[in-house]
Amino acid sequence: MPELIKVRPTKIELVKLKRRLSLSQRVQKIIKDRLSILTMEFLQTARDTAEAKRNLLDEFSKLYKALSVAAGYHGYIALEKELIATEADLKITAGSRNIAGVRIPSFELMGNPDKVGMKGYNLVDTSSWLDRAAQLSEESLRAIVELAELQRNFELLAMEIHRTKRITNALEYIVIPGLQVTINYLNMKFEERDREEKVRLKRVKVLVAQG
Repeated sequence: MPELIKVRPTKIELVKLKRRLSLSQRVQKIIKDRLSILTMEFLQTARDTAEAKRNLLDEFSKLYKALSVAAGYHGYIALEKELIATEADLKITAGSRNIAGVRIPSFELMGNPDKVGMKGYNLVDTSSWLDRAAQLSEESLRAIVELAELQRNFELLAMEIHRTKRITNALEYIVIPGLQVTINYLNMKFEERDREEKVRLKRVKVLVAQG
């Protein structure tokens, strides 16, 4: 049962409580609308994350097959030598965007390994199998970055939805009911006072008339 708010039983306090109730109801509507937006974004992100995971596993599978064929064609020692030559630092830029007040990150893998000069291995002494493996490696890296972004967005949206639900529940089950029951209580008190005042005035009129 909602608890009464401790206030002085005056008309001024009643006006203040009514204003608080009106404001709380407007805030509740805004927060519910925001929660709806966050929930839709969360569900879409969940679907995108599941799709990104499937895509990453598919890229890994194709990369494994390409590397296996390249190893069979070149030999493990020669392949390892060429792979060592391709080692480089990864560069990822991080930004952010706003979704219903939530700042979520965006990641981007920098560089363009499709350019021949950036492959790092000897194109004359290698086969198209190694080119295929290099291409799939790039696609796998981009899939990893995409999944990392989606996974982080998924976590942030989940936390914000949980926090927003707590605020909504507090307004719906504690704040607004508490204001309503207190307003009703004060209205009853004032009505009771008015009735007592009317009875008192009648008695005074009767006494004056008798005198």
